[in-house]
Amino acid sequence: MPSLTLGLAQITPVWIDRAATLAKVVASIDSAAARGCGLVAFGEALVPGYPFWVELTDGARFDSGLQREMFAAYAEQAVDIDAGDLASVCAAAARHGIMVVLGIIERPADRGGHSLYCSRVIIGGDGGVLSVHRKLVPTYEERLVWSPGDGHGLVVHPAGAFTLGALNCYENWLPLARAALHAQGMDLLVALWPGSRRNTERLTPVLALESRGYGASVSGLLTRADVPADHPMAAMLASAPEVLADGGSCLAGPDGEWLIAPTAGEALLVADLDPRAVARARHDFDISGHYSRPDVLQLHVDRRRQGIADFKD
Repeated sequence: MPSLTLGLAQITPVWIDRAATLAKVVASIDSAAARGCGLVAFGEALVPGYPFWVELTDGARFDSGLQREMFAAYAEQAVDIDAGDLASVCAAAARHGIMVVLGIIERPADRGGHSLYCSRVIIGGDGGVLSVHRKLVPTYEERLVWSPGDGHGLVVHPAGAFTLGALNCYENWLPLARAALHAQGMDLLVALWPGSRRNTERLTPVLALESRGYGASVSGLLTRADVPADHPMAAMLASAPEVLADGGSCLAGPDGEWLIAPTAGEALLVADLDPRAVARARHDFDISGHYSRPDVLQLHVDRRRQGIADFKD
C-alpha cells in the first residue's frame, strides 16, 4: 500500500486578478511536483480571491453604486470552467501527473453567467476536471456575493491508495455533508479555507479523528499591503486590518495528532500519508463500516445539478 505525498500550497493570490493568480497556482503545482507530490491543494476562493471588502464597506446597503461596481469587477475576474479559464492548471496537472484541489469563484454559464459560486475543483493527473462542488451555503456576509450551491459535487475520488473528498470552509462543520463523503469511503478530507488559523486549528484534528483518516486544511493569505491604492476594491482600505487572512494550513493524522501544525506565511507544506495508519485507526472505529447502523440511520443525498428548467425535446 504505497504512501501518497500531499502538498498544501498556502499562497497569496494576486487579489481579484484571475490570470495572475492562476500563474501562481501553476508555479506552485510545478514546485509540488518537483517535491514528489501526487496531490496538491489550494485554499478556498483563491482564484480570483475571497470577498474581504463586503464586511469592510457596508456591503449590505441596498442599491449601492459602490457595491454594484465592486461586484461587477469581481464577477469579471471569476472563473468560467467551460470557457477554458482553468486550461493552464489542467495542463500543469497533466504535465506532472499530479492531482489538484483548487478553490475558485465560479461564474457558470449553466446558471446564466452572472451569479457566482464558491466552488472547489478537483483535477485529475490526466488534466481532466473530475468534479466541481459548489458550496452548499455561503457563510454570513458571503451570501451578499455568492449563491448557494447543490449536492452535485458531493463525490469522492481515488488519490493513490486513498479516497479523497474536499469541502469548502464552514461546510466542513456540516455533519451530513461529511457523512455523504464518509459513506463513499473517504479517508482523506481536504478542507479549503480563505485563511484563518482560528478555524483550522480547532476543527482539523476533529475531522481526522471522526474519519480515522487524514484531515488536511489549506488556506490562503492576504494582507493590507497586498491591496494597492488603485485596486477596484480600494474602498475597503480605510477600515481594513493589517492582516485579512493569516493562513493556518495544517494536517492531522488518523489519531488526531499534528503532522503539520498550523502554519503562517507563504509555504508549500509537504507530508507523506501512510494508508496503513488508516487501517490501524479503523480497527476500533470505522465510521461508515462496522460502527455504522444503516438499519437505524441513513442519509439521502440529491446529487443532481440544480437548474431553473428541465427541457424535454
